[in-house]
Amino acid sequence: MAKASGIIKIEGTVEDLTFYKKDGKNFVRKKGGIAKERIANDANFVRTRENNNEFAHSGSSGKVLRLAMGSLVFKAKDSKLSSRLLQTMSRIKNMDTTSARGERNVAIGISTPDGKLQLKGFDFNANAPLKGVFFAPYTLNTSTGEIAISNFIPLEQLNYPQGATHISLQSAVVHLDFATTESEIAYSPIINLPIDLTMASQTLLPSSVPSGSGVQLFLFMISFYQEVNAVQYSLKNEEYNVLNILEVV
Repeated sequence: MAKASGIIKIEGTVEDLTFYKKDGKNFVRKKGGIAKERIANDANFVRTRENNNEFAHSGSSGKVLRLAMGSLVFKAKDSKLSSRLLQTMSRIKNMDTTSARGERNVAIGISTPDGKLQLKGFDFNANAPLKGVFFAPYTLNTSTGEIAISNFIPLEQLNYPQGATHISLQSAVVHLDFATTESEIAYSPIINLPIDLTMASQTLLPSSVPSGSGVQLFLFMISFYQEVNAVQYSLKNEEYNVLNILEVV
């Protein structure tokens, strides 16, 4: 690797030289590496091909999960969600102890108790983890999908961002089959509350509990709003919102 100097700064490839910019500086390097054809066919790279297959599968499984989440994932995510899901799916894939190396998959891994544990408690927005935001006791009924919150006091049991005046609570149940990519999601009604000292018990009950082959994911979402002139606005492009997988069955 060498620095590129001169009046004209270019980016891209010219013959066997690649020009690129990093941290505000210009660099140039010579193209190299192993040909794709050799990796795809040479017996010496069989382990590489196996690793590549499982890496690609883990990445696509993360995408399958994001798509199954419906609109919820767009309301609560961070900039590194895809890479974090890739790591999680890779760990789940490793729980597949029956398939051959290079063919281990998430659908089999998630069917194991240890595989489910890898996804349980996952926060889609690492900047707003549930355990760091919500401190009220709650129970989850996996038969009905109901989340019951007793004697909830928003002002005392929330770590809320500056400027927030209201929150919305919602639950959902997702049925997802990683093998077929089929999914179904059911939502609870949204409960909107002012962030004050009012104590009240809250119940979040999804319209149904989708089931079938695969797994069920039980979700809890918290959204923050600021009220201005009787209108509530999402706080700072929803960067403080919480979306957590409470349970996987």
